[in-house]
Order: sequence, then structure tokens, then C-alpha cells
Amino acid sequence: MPRDPKYDVLFEPVKIGPKTMKNRFWQVPHCNTAGTTHPGTNAKHRGVKAEGGWAVVCTEQCDIHCTSDTVNYGVRLWDDKDIPTLARMTELVHRHDSLAGIELSHNGYQVAPYYSREIPIAPSGRPVSGVHPFQ
Repeated sequence: MPRDPKYDVLFEPVKIGPKTMKNRFWQVPHCNTAGTTHPGTNAKHRGVKAEGGWAVVCTEQCDIHCTSDTVNYGVRLWDDKDIPTLARMTELVHRHDSLAGIELSHNGYQVAPYYSREIPIAPSGRPVSGVHPFQ
């Protein structure tokens, strides 16, 4: 079935810095709750999106420091040991000529670091938001 020509612009390549998106479909960062607990599932999920035609596929939120540990809610990039997990996702996305994106985050007092057991940090001293019993 031919598509209406008014939608052709959606399928044109778009240059972003040194890279080019194959179309205008950009999958924004979103959580599938696989996180660091199920990195293979997380990577495959993003790979399937790329296979389906998305030009850019992003991770879910990626913790950049252990004081903002979301445990299962996202992926993390605390040190070099976390790179293979993100590299696998990137590999599966690139396999389909799509670009991989990452959502870097530090949630401050929005999370209680159960995994790292570090003291949460944020610009102001107050209890952690939500139901977590941390100060």
C-alpha cells in the first residue's frame, strides 16, 4: 500500500552532528524495568525497536553515580564494569543501522540507594522522597 506523500518527510535522513539518522523516528528514553537486573532483556528490547525501524533508540535512565542508585529501575554507568552491558545494547541497535542514545541521570533524593548502600546526595539536606526510610 503506497503511503501519502505528505508523510515522506518522516522517512528522510536527518543529520545530527557527525551522525545521520535514517529517518525521524526517535525512541525517547523509557523504562521497561529490566534495568541492571536483566541486562540481556534490556538490550534485546532496544534491539527489537531498532529492527522495527526506529532511527534512534535510547536506554532507560542511566545512573551515573552510586549515590543515585535506582536498583532495578534503570541501567548504570558507575565504572568500567558497567560498559559491557551498555555496549551489548549499542551493538544490537547498531546492527539495524540505528543510533544508540543514553539518558544520564542522578536522581538525588528521589531514590534510596539499596544496592550501593551509599548516602544519597542532593543540593539540599532533607529526607529521601517517597516511602524509603533513608535520611
